[in-house]
Amino acid sequence: MAQELNQKSKIKNQKYILNICHLYPDLMDTYGDMGNIITIRKRCEWRGIKTTITSVSVNESLNTHDFDFYFFGGGQDKAQEIVAKDLHNIAQHLRKSIDKGAVLLSICGGYQLLQNYFKTKDGKKLEGLGIFDAHTVGSHDRMIQNLLIKINSDLQSEIKSNYSAIKQFNNLTMNLVGFENHSGKTYLGKNTKPLGTVIKGAGNNGEDKTEGAIFKNAFGCYLHGSLLPKNPHFADFLISKALERRYGIVKLKPLDDTIEWQAHKQAILRIKDKNSPNPT
Repeated sequence: MAQELNQKSKIKNQKYILNICHLYPDLMDTYGDMGNIITIRKRCEWRGIKTTITSVSVNESLNTHDFDFYFFGGGQDKAQEIVAKDLHNIAQHLRKSIDKGAVLLSICGGYQLLQNYFKTKDGKKLEGLGIFDAHTVGSHDRMIQNLLIKINSDLQSEIKSNYSAIKQFNNLTMNLVGFENHSGKTYLGKNTKPLGTVIKGAGNNGEDKTEGAIFKNAFGCYLHGSLLPKNPHFADFLISKALERRYGIVKLKPLDDTIEWQAHKQAILRIKDKNSPNPT
């Protein structure tokens, strides 16, 4: 996390509010995914941006809310089956929010359920929301390792322009680092852009070097670990895009991300030295 001295950068009159929705946190929260919510909240707090966090789970509605940011974590197969049945109750509202510019970050199981379908290895087909034109097929191959990807070129320039601390750090890459643990193999539709290209690890399927998917401001990937604490440039990009729908372009105040970049670089060194089966 950015150093606590950044607390001094708070402003007295909070100008911005970021409304966050955590989807199914009681069922879909494996491998440290909750850390992504904590990261968004703290990076906003250090800048004087107020956040509200609302948990929405089975049999609960989105209809009375106007969220700027949605987070949907990973879960085990049984939890995915429960969520898959309920997800269609909020499908219309979620699609409408994304069409209006809301940001969504989904990891692993959440990512799979937002595709066209997920076919388990025993043949059960879970219908997804189709937000990402992709599908996942369960396999007997467990892809469990550290994962390093290069963000796709279209996104790189946008992230650089949104990351206000970029001038404070030398030789920054726009790579993302995390930890994958999945047996489902994801295949993208021909017009669907991946989040990035695999440098080390398996990514979507271990075959075509793609990782994740993008639709408007919705992002899906297999990067557990959790993703955002070790990737402050991507965290700030998501915050900026989420604020933009309500306030227009917002230039975030830079934070001292020395610790975050040390964690990022150490994770990369570990991957390059040996693709360890242990989380980064």
